[in-house]
Amino acid sequence: MSDDVGYPQFASRGRAYVYVLPYRDEDLLKLGFSRDPFTRFHTLHRRFYEFFDLDRGLLIEVDRVSDARRIERRFIDTWIESRAPAPLVVREAAAGYTEWYRGIYPEITALAQQLAEDAGYTLHRPLRPWLRSLLEERVDWLYEGSARMLEQVEYERFHGDPKRPLQRALLNVLDMCRSIGLPLERLVPDDVLRWYEHGDRPLLG
Repeated sequence: MSDDVGYPQFASRGRAYVYVLPYRDEDLLKLGFSRDPFTRFHTLHRRFYEFFDLDRGLLIEVDRVSDARRIERRFIDTWIESRAPAPLVVREAAAGYTEWYRGIYPEITALAQQLAEDAGYTLHRPLRPWLRSLLEERVDWLYEGSARMLEQVEYERFHGDPKRPLQRALLNVLDMCRSIGLPLERLVPDDVLRWYEHGDRPLLG
């Protein structure tokens, strides 16, 4: 069982997104494209909402994957000399070791703004409101999914799994929601909220 458990899929037909994700602790950023950026962010780091600076990140929303590929290629060709190694904590299984860049944040955000304006693309900047809106559209998933996960957490605890992947996954989901300003008191069952605020918490990472 992986502690990736619990995250929903948000891929939408047709639309694609080019993302720029600044690393919070260094002058590094990750760029790429995805039809489901929420899931992509999570594959890069299970606590991506802390690892990346959501207030400085951005998404360019386009209608076709081919447009996203073209924009990503423009970025790559422009800053090929600024490529840098990924932080060591990036998950190897995520194939997230490529397309990291150092020292280009002002320039790439300016170009993203220009490309979006010229082509009429939607620019989501910063990322926190986009992420909050995305999850607000899935409040049924949050309520029902957190309740199911808590049942599984209790089963996991009863059977003595020392790694507790389901507990970690549920805590990550709830920590993410709280960090982006979602009112958990109105969005999850009372027993989930009590467990979150007073239950046994493992060391997360």
